[in-house]
Amino acid sequence: MKNGIMKKLSMAIVVMVAMSGYGIAKNNPVSPNPTVASDTVKLIDIAGKQRMLSQRIAKDYLYAGEGVASAKANKQIKESLEELLSAHKVLVESINDPEIKNLLAFVEMSSEDFKTTASEPFNLDNAQLVLDLSESMLEGSQYVVDSLKEKVKINESKIVGRAGKQRMLAQRIAKYYIAYQAGIKDKNTVDQMKAAVKAFGESHDILMKNTENTPEINRKLNEIDRLWKIVYKFYLNIEKGGLPLIVFNTTDTITKKMNEITKLYVELYK
Repeated sequence: MKNGIMKKLSMAIVVMVAMSGYGIAKNNPVSPNPTVASDTVKLIDIAGKQRMLSQRIAKDYLYAGEGVASAKANKQIKESLEELLSAHKVLVESINDPEIKNLLAFVEMSSEDFKTTASEPFNLDNAQLVLDLSESMLEGSQYVVDSLKEKVKINESKIVGRAGKQRMLAQRIAKYYIAYQAGIKDKNTVDQMKAAVKAFGESHDILMKNTENTPEINRKLNEIDRLWKIVYKFYLNIEKGGLPLIVFNTTDTITKKMNEITKLYVELYK
């Protein structure tokens, strides 16, 4: 069992390395050209969404295993894995460096490993492994986002990155909430969930105060604000539990709305 886990975690490390900042094409660096900058902002959104997908797959595996919203969770796992691979293809096609392309080929293998584990019968060992894989894939995707923002060097890319990260944080909250209910009741589970709640709240305030928001963006942010002020207290009661379905549905709603907002920011900063 240990050898199997180590093999899977080793593959996850490849994801982190392959999707790191070094994955940006060396032979075709991002330039200040407005068209290139616009394309890069779009890539930030794509890479940023990979962060959310890594968390949603793990969350859905745990929810399905616990028999809570299992039909929707199983459907989301399939859709998320397909979207993950599709987005990965776009990122690969944006890179010219042959060596990096070859390294990124291993990402597909790791994604398959993630897919295999997520489709296995639920038990605590597999649940912990899925959590570990999701953390490695999250870290790798974050490196891509950070590298793209550094290359394009425009403040607008930070807003797109921040808005996109909110999608991930919403799914991360639900992931750790259900992980605790499933039996992974260590201090790290509680700390990570509460840290995600704190990070979401802080970024939400920053986005609300962004002076370049369009009326439509402000309207959608206000919709989230009204919901967030009520539900974040439910999330913080992770140790008490008892509200897994509410957590599932509200975090999915927030993720969907933040995805719409992120797209609006991408359009705004073309």
